[in-house]
Amino acid sequence: MPDFSTLILFAAASLVLTATPGPDMLLIASRSISQGRSAGFLTYAGIALGTYCHAMAAALGLSRLFLTVPVAYEIVRWAGCAYLLYLAFKTIRSQGSAFAPSAALKRLSGKRIFTEGLATNLLNPKMALFVLALFPQFVDPHGGSMIVQMALLATILNGIGFLVNGSVILLGSHIRGRLSAIKRVPKLPQYLLATVFAGLACRLALASRN
Repeated sequence: MPDFSTLILFAAASLVLTATPGPDMLLIASRSISQGRSAGFLTYAGIALGTYCHAMAAALGLSRLFLTVPVAYEIVRWAGCAYLLYLAFKTIRSQGSAFAPSAALKRLSGKRIFTEGLATNLLNPKMALFVLALFPQFVDPHGGSMIVQMALLATILNGIGFLVNGSVILLGSHIRGRLSAIKRVPKLPQYLLATVFAGLACRLALASRN
């Protein structure tokens, strides 16, 4: 297993990475504003599970497909792009309601919110390459099971991510409360979230492997 100093170094790197605004944080913030605090935490739970999946894939060597078979990367990248555009379309088409918390939270089931967070993370090949590039720097080839070590690092990353994104969720929930009195644009939450999905799709479409 990695020693304590290695884990502290990894935790510091994780803090810097998770505190840097990115697609996951943007999605979590948007969900918190448009759907409420519970939706924000469910979205993060899906993303955290996705991180474990990427870590296990890296431990088993599956993520190396993206490096050795370029077409595999492209397939996943464009599948993720198409999925995000689909979510944007579905969000716009959904029946809008005002910012009232009770009404907004009934629009989507917890299962759907969780699944969308998970799928968005899994269909981002950049996340797979990130885990494959970073995690091996902090594992000990002679320190026991690679799967256990990867799972430990993923747990540390998710724990720090929970603290960082938890603050984002609480802030988004506060903003949502401040906007609850706005009635002129009842579909504003859908527009905000659809814009996020479309923006993430564009980012993924323009992404390169470098």
